[in-house]
Amino acid sequence: MAKRERVVRMSVEQPLWRALSGFRVLAMVYAVLLFSFGRDRFERPWVAVVFLVFLAVWTLVTLPKVANAANCTKRFLIADLTIALTGILLTPLADFDARSIDGTTLPSIWTAGSVLAFAIKGGWRWAGFASSLVAAANLIERGHPSRDTIHNVVLVWVSSIAIGYVVQVARASERTLARALEIEAATRERERLARDIHDSVLQVLAMVQRRGTAMGGEAAELGRMAGEQEIALRSLVSSGLVPATRVSEDAAEGAVVRSFGADEDAYGETDEDPARAAAGPCDLRTLLAPYSTSKVTFAEPGAPVLLAPDAARELAAAVSAALDNVTRHAGADARAWILVEDWADEVTVTVRDDGPGIPEGRLAQAEGEGRLGVALSIRGRLRDLGGTAELISVPGQGTEVELRVPRGRGRDR
Repeated sequence: MAKRERVVRMSVEQPLWRALSGFRVLAMVYAVLLFSFGRDRFERPWVAVVFLVFLAVWTLVTLPKVANAANCTKRFLIADLTIALTGILLTPLADFDARSIDGTTLPSIWTAGSVLAFAIKGGWRWAGFASSLVAAANLIERGHPSRDTIHNVVLVWVSSIAIGYVVQVARASERTLARALEIEAATRERERLARDIHDSVLQVLAMVQRRGTAMGGEAAELGRMAGEQEIALRSLVSSGLVPATRVSEDAAEGAVVRSFGADEDAYGETDEDPARAAAGPCDLRTLLAPYSTSKVTFAEPGAPVLLAPDAARELAAAVSAALDNVTRHAGADARAWILVEDWADEVTVTVRDDGPGIPEGRLAQAEGEGRLGVALSIRGRLRDLGGTAELISVPGQGTEVELRVPRGRGRDR
């Protein structure tokens, strides 16, 4: 997050510092050229030469000081402004007619760069302070408030304050954006943890409840307690109180209970996790093939379907969650089909069953009860991959889940 925030800050503020560095050099060259072309009117040209030589050396030596906000310290700003004010006040000593003729001062427009440094560093208040001192120095140098003097003073004063205000607004926007990105990252991390809990702990508790109820006796009591813990944990997950701390993927995957095991002839539970293979090959077919059983038909392309390891693992986990829902809600006699399609711009995996379908409003009700299999384990995973998950269900005609992952986001060549 710190890295992302630093990049955002550089995109707004750093160009201003680079522009200021260039402006100071060009303004220094401009001041030297003005003196060179008009040196005949100076009664004491050596005063101007000494100041301009010092100004040129100062400008070049202090370029690193105006490279960024960290280097531009208060001490430097005060010294820089002092040099600008000194140059303004030295102008009548080098040119006796400077007060009677509205000409440029020795530092000329270089003074504006000193004021802009205050604006970029400290905002509009600092800009107002620096420009006010420059205005006072110009009025003292002229001796009388002429129209051109007032015009230049107002121009520097207004422009520097405006730039300072824009910089402050940009910084406030950066802080707001950084906070929003931080909240978004925490929310996504919380959702990932909730998916891990759903795919591991909640599945185990549900299995214990079902097996315990079927066995009866003391096992039934154990199943009842597991059911109570499942309800409590689902409430905790759905309430958003799960901390945004990433659980160990190895621990989570080791506890996952898959409902369509390759070693079972019928729907049931197994501790085999095909997604574990995502750490090695990136062929999506190898991750989905173990789900093929006597009641699950798997159709795949003839060529490898290559995805990045993370994308392949998450997509396989979403397929597993869809098959888990078939096991839990479609009935023991339901059949399922997995179809993998490898397109030029995306990978599509479709999971279809011939169960009774999902009644209207049932998904919203389940999400309210903390049963987040579709919301988190399927749609949440695809959203994080930049893809989509579309669920189509007609009562009495089964359910179809279509998972799409963009090729550019998922492929790893």
